[in-house]
Amino acid sequence: MAGYSEPSFLLFSMEHVAAIGVLCLSILLLFILRRRWSVSSKYERLFALTLLVMEVLYHVGMIVTGRWGLSDSLPLELCSISLLVAIVLLWTGNRHLYDFIFFAGIGGALQAMATPVLDVGFPHFRYFHFFYTHIGIIITALYFTWMKGYRPTFIGIIKTMIILNLLLPLIFAVNVFFQGNYMFLREKPVNGSLLDYLGPYPWYILALEGVAFLIFVCLWLLFRKWHFRDGSR
Repeated sequence: MAGYSEPSFLLFSMEHVAAIGVLCLSILLLFILRRRWSVSSKYERLFALTLLVMEVLYHVGMIVTGRWGLSDSLPLELCSISLLVAIVLLWTGNRHLYDFIFFAGIGGALQAMATPVLDVGFPHFRYFHFFYTHIGIIITALYFTWMKGYRPTFIGIIKTMIILNLLLPLIFAVNVFFQGNYMFLREKPVNGSLLDYLGPYPWYILALEGVAFLIFVCLWLLFRKWHFRDGSR
């Protein structure tokens, strides 16, 4: 979304560190309030609506400015998929969606927060959209863990890995058909990411499977004993 007078986004700049700080503060507040905040579907749906509105406004803005395209604007990135699943989870509370949001959502959003694929910075709307939605994915997963008593399971890791591997060939086909690079299945992002440390194409895709599984296992080990709203272990 570059090309006008907006400043470029710089990795680990003040605006990047500020966004990471907001994420950390949000997690801390959620953890502190886990015993005091009464769970209400009203607030869950309100939060879901804010995430949906941000996503819709982003796509509308892309269309209006003539920058929306089938090659790079479809919601086929991992975090785009996670965002849509998070919205449905917040709206319905469907437990079958929780594992995907907890593992793929947290894993993908944390990596995106650390090394954003973002070409414009503050105060462009895309900056707020990017960080608000990614923080929203993480907060949704932790909210259902700490506030509603949903728990990640090892079977959930397997289910999430299976879903991701079922999605990959479909997304790869879309990439070929529309000359896209969704989920970076055709090449690495040009401005640097975790993929730079995982070898050349296509081996980094296989290496990323191992990294994803390792991250999922670490998340499971860290959170598997949390249950119910009192945070007991």
